[in-house]
Amino acid sequence: MAARNLRRNRVRTVLAVLGVAIGVFAVATLGVFGNVLALGADDAIGDIGTQVVLSPNADAGVESLTDADVTAIRRAVGEPAVVPLRSDGAIVSGATDQQFATVYGVEQPGLAFTAAAGTLPERHRNGAIVGASVAESLGLAVGDRVEVAGAQTRVVAVLAESQTFSPVAPDDAVFLPESAFAGTGYDQVLVVADSGTAARAAAESIRESVNAREARVDVFELAAIVDEINEFFDLLGTFLLGLGGISLVVAGVSILNVMLMSTVERRQEIGVMRAVGVTRRDVLRVLLAEAGLIGAIGAVVGTALTVVVVAGLVVSTPAVDTDVVLDPSNGTYLALALTFGVGVGLVSGAYPAWKAANERPVEALRS
Repeated sequence: MAARNLRRNRVRTVLAVLGVAIGVFAVATLGVFGNVLALGADDAIGDIGTQVVLSPNADAGVESLTDADVTAIRRAVGEPAVVPLRSDGAIVSGATDQQFATVYGVEQPGLAFTAAAGTLPERHRNGAIVGASVAESLGLAVGDRVEVAGAQTRVVAVLAESQTFSPVAPDDAVFLPESAFAGTGYDQVLVVADSGTAARAAAESIRESVNAREARVDVFELAAIVDEINEFFDLLGTFLLGLGGISLVVAGVSILNVMLMSTVERRQEIGVMRAVGVTRRDVLRVLLAEAGLIGAIGAVVGTALTVVVVAGLVVSTPAVDTDVVLDPSNGTYLALALTFGVGVGLVSGAYPAWKAANERPVEALRS
């Protein structure tokens, strides 16, 4: 009966369905796009949140970190890897070209970096480990000779291209043994944990133990950057959903108008139904079914349009990772929009249905 009643006023029904479809499309599309942006950023950031960078506290007069400081840091953090670094800048020359690069002294490079070619030594005693960008610019490969600050050495490994931001910037650097640096002390200490939670715990332990008496080290938690980025994308997602929600509110008003006009036009029909024994409950059910059908059809159409648009985004934008778009969390926004669409229909039709069901049959027939 509800479907038949809607077919009797097809133009009005189609317009109401279109309003719901647009609202659902707006909520679902903006929600999915916001989530894709957040997932893409999280994928690009990668494991940045698992690193803690320690440096000498210049305000306390500390110029470099000592072996005792490194030992205290290892004792404080426990399981996370601790990689002390010495750093400088130098001209790096290949067979045909040269460039300026950051040069690091590191003893255990395998704790923090990954090789794309060659093998990272367990203890770095000889040779140079070259970052991906430096190797590409100078045409270097494993076994080639490279000159660093006037000293000749051989390339023992080329690092894999870094997919994340890192304060050490391994792509544009060359790594030598610690013995290549004169003097003692370290310019940075890199703490690499398995998770952001472990990195935060390590940073807190360092503050409580290493800096207990004197703030010898500056602690820079990369997890804090990740938290700020996540907060930004959460805010962006909420804002986009709010914009889509406005469209659904407009659609709800449209359904309310359609149902009110329908009950006014069918006042005598409803009066006859009540006079021949149709209960208030049945009248209420019919009118709610009409509103629910409008919401459901509009929600399905809007959700289908969202799927088409998102598929078009994947096809037309190669930069968008398919795995990010197909992430199960995006389905949550589709289900949410679908539920909201049906809910808007039912809520908008509730008052007209209640009003029509509670009108006295005699008064409805007189009109």
